[in-house]
Amino acid sequence: MAEDHIRYDILAQAALRGVVRTVLTDAAKNGLPGEHHFKISFATAAPGVKLSDRMRAQYPQNMTIILQHQFWDLAVRDDAFDVGLSFGGVPEKLTIPFEAVTAFFDPAVQFGLQFTPADTELEGEADTDAEPAGPPVPAQK
Repeated sequence: MAEDHIRYDILAQAALRGVVRTVLTDAAKNGLPGEHHFKISFATAAPGVKLSDRMRAQYPQNMTIILQHQFWDLAVRDDAFDVGLSFGGVPEKLTIPFEAVTAFFDPAVQFGLQFTPADTELEGEADTDAEPAGPPVPAQK
């Protein structure tokens, strides 16, 4: 079998992460339509994930959040999103890079995506001097 120099697997993962980005951007601008809501799983130890020490201790490897009724300050950038959620009555702000997302599911329409971990070979090639993609999009209530 020929070697895949183009890396279609990585291109497909990036395109599907773009679906998640687009859906979250729309939710940040317009709120959640109808019965749509999102279950998002992510690797808490992935580079760029920001959460409190309390939450990191409770979820050292993986975590699933639900964006449905009680979330705030959803802001989406090209590479990550920020969201406020309450855990045990304690408000928390999370930053989740799209590369850290391992699963996305919308139970309202039974739509889901699974992601494989980012390719470590490509992580070393990332442009560390890149500028942020611009200001985050504020959530509409």
